[in-house]
Amino acid sequence: MAERRPRRIPPAPAFQQRPLGQILKNAGVITEEELNRALQEQKSTHERLGKILIKNNYATEEEILDALGKQFGMEVISLKDHKIDEDLLDTISPPFAHLYKVIPIERKGDVLTVALADPLNVHALDDLRLIIDGQVKPVIASEDEVMKAIEKYYGVGEETVEQMIESMSGGVAEVVEEAAEEDIADLKRMASEAPIIKLVNLILMQAIKDRASDIHIEPFEDSLKVRYRVDGVLHEIAPPPKHLQTAIISRFKIMADLNIAERRLPQDGRIRIVMGGREIDLRVSCLPTIFGESVVMRVLDKSAIMVELEQLGFSKGIEEQLKELIHRPNGIILVTGPTGCGKTTTLYASLARINRPDLKIITLEDPVEYQLHGIIQEPINPKIGLTFTRGLRHILRQDPDVILVGEIRDLETAQLAVQASLTGHLVFSTLHTNDAPGAITRLIDMGIEPFLMTSTLEAILAQRLVRTICKKCKEPYTPDPRVVRDIGLTEEDIKGVKFYRGKGCPECAHTGYHGRSAIAELLIMNDPLRELILTRASTSAITAKARETGMGSLFEDGWRKIIAGEMTIEELARATTAEEETLPEEKPPEEEKPATAEAAEETAKPAEEKSKPEQS
Repeated sequence: MAERRPRRIPPAPAFQQRPLGQILKNAGVITEEELNRALQEQKSTHERLGKILIKNNYATEEEILDALGKQFGMEVISLKDHKIDEDLLDTISPPFAHLYKVIPIERKGDVLTVALADPLNVHALDDLRLIIDGQVKPVIASEDEVMKAIEKYYGVGEETVEQMIESMSGGVAEVVEEAAEEDIADLKRMASEAPIIKLVNLILMQAIKDRASDIHIEPFEDSLKVRYRVDGVLHEIAPPPKHLQTAIISRFKIMADLNIAERRLPQDGRIRIVMGGREIDLRVSCLPTIFGESVVMRVLDKSAIMVELEQLGFSKGIEEQLKELIHRPNGIILVTGPTGCGKTTTLYASLARINRPDLKIITLEDPVEYQLHGIIQEPINPKIGLTFTRGLRHILRQDPDVILVGEIRDLETAQLAVQASLTGHLVFSTLHTNDAPGAITRLIDMGIEPFLMTSTLEAILAQRLVRTICKKCKEPYTPDPRVVRDIGLTEEDIKGVKFYRGKGCPECAHTGYHGRSAIAELLIMNDPLRELILTRASTSAITAKARETGMGSLFEDGWRKIIAGEMTIEELARATTAEEETLPEEKPPEEEKPATAEAAEETAKPAEEKSKPEQS
């Protein structure tokens, strides 16, 4: 395709505050068809519209910058031949410049002119005004030119949280002094100190770079801990000085639009940031403790949730069964497991797969974590009386075809879900049980009549997320015999199986693991199971019958991943227990004889021991 020549967009005040695509279309840069294609691509990739237009050769970078300048009323400049006054570099720290892709280029009086690569990032300008305590005039430059200028004047290296904390521990001990009570003005002043803003931004930046799902800021008597949850496991980083505690926590609360003066009651809020073109939401929870407020932030990366069922790591058999189940016209499909096991991701992937114009899908969530295109999503708000029960009752008046109830917590919600299924709706929901058969017992204990359950329940999926071995540093190894014994296996069971682990490398932060995958067990209702449910059979009896009729187990599914070289036996031990009677009938790569577990020892166990809940 021939290279496009840039067209100049005529200045017009009417262009301001109008969508970028509309500006480009009205200027004749792109056609209606090109704009629609780019918008359609944006729904799946979540990239900036300008990047998509440039990538597909619908517009040049100059045309995009010109349109952005008109849209935001900013001057567009080129940094290629622009000499930057090096005396200004101290006004913006290297980490801030790298994080926000901004560089100072000129100062006139108390007005600092900065070149921005992303004019949509309002947080950059807000934080910059606080840091320099003056006025900021933004101009737009290409991202490539801004990054080259940053590398030229600041260097390519980015300061780490550890380096920042080390420098602050020795150099800014006077920034914040602990006090029993601070007024609002003092709290705002402390949270607006340049070193505090810099440190908080670095904590967020490193968490996102490390693929953290949660950030924990935890106050103790003589320390303030910072921990990231990566691939389901918490990792501690270098702790900030204790005397900065109030300022750091106040800074997070200001960003989340919370009441910084209230430190006696729990508070919840949200922080929205843009990093590397990715929109990231942080769900913030503040909890008062005896040593100060504990802050936990759930990192919600909008680009990470848009996954297909095929990408979740389910075994081929479970994946194909799920695809068939989610297309059924009515019934209840449950996903169970502990907090953080990927239930929401599985349900979102299922809804995305069946979402089409002839289906009306409504969700009821606490809270709405990600926005799904073409699906109506309602957030729960108990403070005003909007519970799952009340919300579900009103959803049924909205003529839906498919309903997602975030969680079945009580009898009334469960009854409404059953009623919705009986009246022709497909209902998705979750329960906090350790395995699939346990969900049946849980619903009966809530008060759901067995005959109603047998009429509505279609399937129960129990899942866990397990860490997968880093492909960059994967190596064979011999597992610790104690770990093998702890999960109920013998030397005969593991004979001929080749085990792998991650040695540790920069790619996986020297953990040996990179990313997570799902292991699952899928219980699909059938006549033998329905007969047992009608007799109010125990969980162990239901489990035995489900196994007889084809249900695998979490342990077996994990063992398949071990044989495939995708996970370690230590990870299997962490995620499951050895209650299962047999290993899957699969052959190791180098061995003809399948690895099977001894059934005699398991059979000899008392029924009460077999029915113990699974520990994850």
